[in-house]
Amino acid sequence: MNILGISAFHHDSAASLVCNGNIIAAAQEERFTRIKHDCNFPRKAISYCLQEGNLSVADVDYVIYYEKPMLKFDRLLETYLEFAPIGFSSFSKAIPLWIKKKLCTRGEIKKILSKDFSGKVLFSEHHESHAASAFFPSPFHDSAILTIDGVGEWTTASIGKGLENNISILKEMHFPHSLGLLYSSFTYFCGFKVNSGEYKLMGLAPYGKPRYVELIKNNIVNINEDGSIQLDLSYFNYCQGLTMTSKKFETLFKGRPRKPESDITDREMDLAASIQIIVEECTLRMAKYAKYLTGCKNLCLAGGVALNCVANGKLLDSGIFENIWIQPAAGDAGGSLGAALFVWYQLLENQRVIETSDSMRGALLGCKFSNFEIKKYLDDENIAYEYIESEPELIDRVANYISEKKVIGWFHGRMEFGPRSLGSRSIIGDARSTKMQSVMNLKIKYRESFRPFAPSVLREDCKKYFNNDHESPYMLLVASIQEKRRTKQNADEMDIMISDKNLCNRVNISRSEIPAITHIDYSARVQTVDKERHGRYYSLLKKFKEKTGCSVIVNTSFNIRGEPIVCTPQDAFRCFINTEMDVLVLENFIILKKEQKQSNNSDVEEYKKSFELD
Repeated sequence: MNILGISAFHHDSAASLVCNGNIIAAAQEERFTRIKHDCNFPRKAISYCLQEGNLSVADVDYVIYYEKPMLKFDRLLETYLEFAPIGFSSFSKAIPLWIKKKLCTRGEIKKILSKDFSGKVLFSEHHESHAASAFFPSPFHDSAILTIDGVGEWTTASIGKGLENNISILKEMHFPHSLGLLYSSFTYFCGFKVNSGEYKLMGLAPYGKPRYVELIKNNIVNINEDGSIQLDLSYFNYCQGLTMTSKKFETLFKGRPRKPESDITDREMDLAASIQIIVEECTLRMAKYAKYLTGCKNLCLAGGVALNCVANGKLLDSGIFENIWIQPAAGDAGGSLGAALFVWYQLLENQRVIETSDSMRGALLGCKFSNFEIKKYLDDENIAYEYIESEPELIDRVANYISEKKVIGWFHGRMEFGPRSLGSRSIIGDARSTKMQSVMNLKIKYRESFRPFAPSVLREDCKKYFNNDHESPYMLLVASIQEKRRTKQNADEMDIMISDKNLCNRVNISRSEIPAITHIDYSARVQTVDKERHGRYYSLLKKFKEKTGCSVIVNTSFNIRGEPIVCTPQDAFRCFINTEMDVLVLENFIILKKEQKQSNNSDVEEYKKSFELD
């Protein structure tokens, strides 16, 4: 039984393939088209999934779309009628796409899959897909399920329960009241792009003071005991306009939204800190209510807000649930996988086999490339390289490069599914370096200086560095650095940390013995690395520890700002040669920057311009 799940037409289109209950493949369309957050129908992702499963279109029994377009269109019409004639501009822009594609999703699917497809086309609800993506791959027999995002059809958050091969939705919060849209409104107001800049806002929050919390609660949002919210819609414009916030919002916070790329001021830092507090409070209240409704000791999370790893860390620390599992592709892309699993378990009533860790295979569900394919590409392009057949020798060389403070593009195995690089398509470096964060941000990632980097740490050593012994293979939990690992600042450094207006100066202060991954509040978004999931990447960390005594390295996504994570060896080399990375590792090939023909400035600028900077 072959089931193809599809998400499309909003952001992060994706496809997933489930065969007889096994997750075979999953990938976002953006990785193949190189269009960040590509929302178009995932033709290339579907093609990859079928290829990975060694299937043709004729072999597919079910195609399931991750939401119900007619129900979503109902919300669009009802919202427009509620605000008409205000909002006509927004409505007129949306209608052509709906008429041309979204209302004809069933026909669009059959047309694209070709006449060879004779299976059934099904539709699940948006938050049902999220809930399925959270529970069915989890290691739990039973669990509470919490899904929070912007909006699906009408639902913006849900509480459910999973038991064996069945999920049920118990409570829902409905549009226009949405925790996800509230957070996105502040993302927009602080000058970041909605649906991609939310974790910039999360990263900015520790630099600010939460001085707007009471102002937000007294004017904009009412938080109920169960975590649901009511918004004063006069402060927002997303129901009827082309922006997120209204003039009244600007009046409340004394100014217009920050212009993208302009200087970040205390206002933006304090707004970020304040809305982060609100999100954490709502999430904790929802979790408590989910515990009350279900009585479960386990919790599964999905939806875009589940990518807020700071809130996830607070939820774990709260002890409301004994165990928490978060879908690594928690956003809309993961809806394609949830929809496919929903068919296999819920509709076809197949028995669920529960795996000890989870059934996501480390989220390594994307394409891979053989040494033969890589060699052909390198030879065709006359790229200088060294091939190292022995894996131990390769690992030893790369561990040396890291200890020498070199920045390395690491390309190995199957590509990650979801927004995080997890040691397959990663840029890695020495977490002990005081300069690594600024070098990576400004000379490689071409992104804002305040953005923190995440650590990869050996699973067995996590507690030695961080105040958390919970496994975090998908980099979805924030934990604080152990007190004994922190460094004491002198008076001048303390003054800079407290009052310096220049974020670069504040970022560059060393706060621990692993400064490259230590945020201003001594926090880190931790990825634990284990042998079973991560194989060669685990061996690399073990060797680095053997050489240095430290089992923590920097791990950031293999891309520049505005670009999707690299997919192919060609993508990886292009990113490598046009940035200031020192070494590129493509499977068993080592490529040194100093041995390559250097790109000139115009090549680098052209490369940066080829991606939309958000």
